[in-house]
Amino acid sequence: MAKKVFVSGCYDLLHSGHVEFFRQAAGYGDLYVGIGSDKTIEGYKHHKTVYSEQERLFMVKSIRYVKDAFINTGSGILDFVPTLDIVKPDVFVVNEDGSNEDKRKLCEERGIEYVVLKRVPSAGLEARSSTELKKTGSRIPTRLDLAGTWIDQPYVSCYAPGWAITISLEPTFEVRERCGLSTSTRNMIRRIWPYQLPNMDPEMLAKLVFCFENDPERSDGIISGAQDSIGICMPGLCRHWYNNRFWPEKIETCGDEAILSWLEGHLVMIPMEPRRPGCSVVEGKDITEPKVRALADAADRCWAAILSRDLKVFAEAYRDSFYAQVAMFPAMVQGCVQGYIDAYKDKVLAYKMPGAGGGGYLACVVEDAAAFCKANPEAIMLTIRRAGL
Repeated sequence: MAKKVFVSGCYDLLHSGHVEFFRQAAGYGDLYVGIGSDKTIEGYKHHKTVYSEQERLFMVKSIRYVKDAFINTGSGILDFVPTLDIVKPDVFVVNEDGSNEDKRKLCEERGIEYVVLKRVPSAGLEARSSTELKKTGSRIPTRLDLAGTWIDQPYVSCYAPGWAITISLEPTFEVRERCGLSTSTRNMIRRIWPYQLPNMDPEMLAKLVFCFENDPERSDGIISGAQDSIGICMPGLCRHWYNNRFWPEKIETCGDEAILSWLEGHLVMIPMEPRRPGCSVVEGKDITEPKVRALADAADRCWAAILSRDLKVFAEAYRDSFYAQVAMFPAMVQGCVQGYIDAYKDKVLAYKMPGAGGGGYLACVVEDAAAFCKANPEAIMLTIRRAGL
């Protein structure tokens, strides 16, 4: 008669490392799995699970190495004890970073063999752990502002109203800090929803994020522009109208597949050095009504060119929007920025910096994104997040 083998864990972000762990554990006998409940995980890890306990139970039971699986009814780090007493295993298997003296002592008291496995990936696969996936595997989008940047600040739109234009981007590349891709807002989101945005109305979600980031107790006195939360939370292509207020008066979106694919075919990003600590892009600002109207006009032309898929006019408006930003905030091109502009200006149709500038990325309009990235391997192709994803 085969021995009974027991393992326990959350198995929320189920990956190949879990499956290989199950395979190795099943080598000791019939494998039974205890799964942490939603309540327990939220209690000691202080965040909700991505998948409910019933979904996780279904997935684990479907793995061929598993004889049976249960939701643990205990609490805390030893939530599996009631399940252990039901299964009455001969062997308790843990991985090396899941081992502790409390588990070892528990097995000694019950006469259960205690086995510690090293984390060894299956042949040909990368080593996986939930911890590393949580660090690098977040599916929270980022945003790229295409035109009208700064109009979302009332001290700019008070001179003239206008649109900001954003696209929501899938995190298919490393989203680096202090690089103009709204990482401060993205990090705020990850404090509430670590792995993916909740399934709710995108505009309501954007407003919730905006209010959360701009907590009235915030000590630095800075109000983050609404284009960041809107650009992240609203899928596809989006424009938002600002008129001397922090939240836009109206929001318009475009999810047309032909238009989104066209944009992906003509936009790339070039990594630069991050914005330096202490760098102030608002130092020396010079905001006047003609300059703000030039910014608003460029955004109008940019939107119309995108919808008509007119690459020449899009590039011109994109470039004009950037020049209008720099006219008001000349510190945007401080540090390394001008050197990158000089290096790429003859290779691209237009360029700008995401966000406030001062470093990060050079976001460029090109004839053919795939061809450009092939000729310039440092360049990054972009994937726009579609509605429903």
